[in-house]
Amino acid sequence: MNSYKYIVIVLAAVVLASCGAKKKAVTPVVEEPVVEAPPAWHTCLIQGARATISRNGDKLSATVTMQTVRDSMIIISVMPLFGMEMMRVEATPLVMRGFDKIHGQYAEATFAELNRKLQPQLNWDILQEVCSAELPTGDKKGRLLYAFGDETIELVIDYVPRKLDLPLRMVGLDVNRYTKIDVSKWL
Repeated sequence: MNSYKYIVIVLAAVVLASCGAKKKAVTPVVEEPVVEAPPAWHTCLIQGARATISRNGDKLSATVTMQTVRDSMIIISVMPLFGMEMMRVEATPLVMRGFDKIHGQYAEATFAELNRKLQPQLNWDILQEVCSAELPTGDKKGRLLYAFGDETIELVIDYVPRKLDLPLRMVGLDVNRYTKIDVSKWL
């Protein structure tokens, strides 16, 4: 008798399940290829922004010009006095170079080398957001906080309106005119 109840319960479950099932013609689903929207800009120029770097209580402010060609190259010119370029940073998606034009020296490092001591990690996408006023903080003021070894570095940028899709002359400096600094002891 127990086996009879078991069979009835299983059959009842099958009948109830089949009553709720509807038969439909199956139509194949065709996935359309995802087309990414073109970037909102190709070049970005920010002239006259104010950058302040704080490191262990010391502050240094300067006027900066940031030129960006999307996914290609960034040039940051630092002009602390009278609009004269005294420092320059050139970056590509693979490497960053910093030039001290007063002393005729430059340093070079990849993002991986920088990130050995830099926290949080810096990469090309973050640098491109900084230099094109596309940080989540908005296009008026940018603030980044980094730890480099046991030092804390804060970068605050007061942005000015950016100019998009202008023809930019993006020519890197000739490294042969500068003395290379070995940065391996710091990184």
